[in-house]
Amino acid sequence: MNKIHQFARKYLLDWFPDLGSYQAFNNRLNRISHVMGRFVETLLGEFAPKECSGNFSVLDSMPILTCSGKRAGKVAPEITAKGHCSTKSMYYYGMKLHALGFCNAGRLPHPEQIIFTPASANDLSLYKEAWSEIEDRTFFGDKIYNDTAFFQNMNANFNSEMLTPVKAVKGMADVLRKIDRACNDLYSRAVSKIRQPIGALFSWLIEKSDIQKASKSGL
Repeated sequence: MNKIHQFARKYLLDWFPDLGSYQAFNNRLNRISHVMGRFVETLLGEFAPKECSGNFSVLDSMPILTCSGKRAGKVAPEITAKGHCSTKSMYYYGMKLHALGFCNAGRLPHPEQIIFTPASANDLSLYKEAWSEIEDRTFFGDKIYNDTAFFQNMNANFNSEMLTPVKAVKGMADVLRKIDRACNDLYSRAVSKIRQPIGALFSWLIEKSDIQKASKSGL
């Protein structure tokens, strides 16, 4: 938010002559925080590229750190918690940014919705709560979104499905694992390739805002 205030003060004072201090700016934003989510959703919908697919979506989450997991988190305790990032193999205090994006061949996915949760939130639980009733959609997620019974029910009720890399079945005989491996590996690589752009979207967000390190991003 500090960078937004600095930009407005430097370039947009003709539009906002009564901009005021950063503290006042921040307080005003906090007072209207309940409408910002809906406002952003409207903007994302209006500016969606025409080539985006309305039938295929990718989803994932990324960590936003306030401090490492080795210390007690003291920043914004009402909205942060201790969590684990499997991609980086680390524990941390902070939040998660969950993104759902329309597939856009050859380009970054266009965000449909972005949700912030404490770091302890489970990705699958967030999906079930926020996005599982979207109709006529194919979602591409990672292995954490694996829940066969739930997604069979979702497909029956909403004509939507979740495709994820194949998760190994514990206790499967070696001979059966070898038979399935070639097919499963091919399928998993295909799903991962479709999901790859959402990782690039997160990298772009980090590059532009340094949002992953909340203590430096001005948030």
